[in-house]
Amino acid sequence: MGIAVQVVPAHVDESVRPGEQAIPYAQRVALDKARAVAAAQPGRWLLAADTVVEIDGEILGKPETPEQARGMVARLLGAEHRVSTAFVVLGPDAPVVERVVTTSVRMRAAAAAELDEYIAGGEWRGKAGGYAVQGMAAALVTGVDGSITNVIGLPLAEVLEELEACAVAMPRYTRGVRA
Repeated sequence: MGIAVQVVPAHVDESVRPGEQAIPYAQRVALDKARAVAAAQPGRWLLAADTVVEIDGEILGKPETPEQARGMVARLLGAEHRVSTAFVVLGPDAPVVERVVTTSVRMRAAAAAELDEYIAGGEWRGKAGGYAVQGMAAALVTGVDGSITNVIGLPLAEVLEELEACAVAMPRYTRGVRA
């Protein structure tokens, strides 16, 4: 997007608390990340986010093994689920901005052999719900209602709206070329 960024990992506990629902969980983790980084780097503009995949009230995190990934993706096949990203914008002398964007995703049913092939490809690693909509899993997705960039990882249009509302200097585009 033409915005210079510095990635600073926030070392916070991302465990789901007993009874915690998807959106409140994502909001808590995003705010915890923002506070952790802001404490170490005061006076800077900061964007922190957390994305969750939820189906039937269950949060699907990032699988750690192929077996976990297979179980997660199998659960999503032939069904609709939600991807929610909570993000926080903090800035010097600015109010905290918190926002959540939720997108519904529908996946088709797939044969066991196709699922096995997807899991063997390893694309699921590091992905909430065990899939990457911008990769090979796109062949499993039959519909997206809402922000596609939210499903990819960060709802860009909504983040840019909030940054602009905070008067953060933004690049301008003219006929596809940055001015």
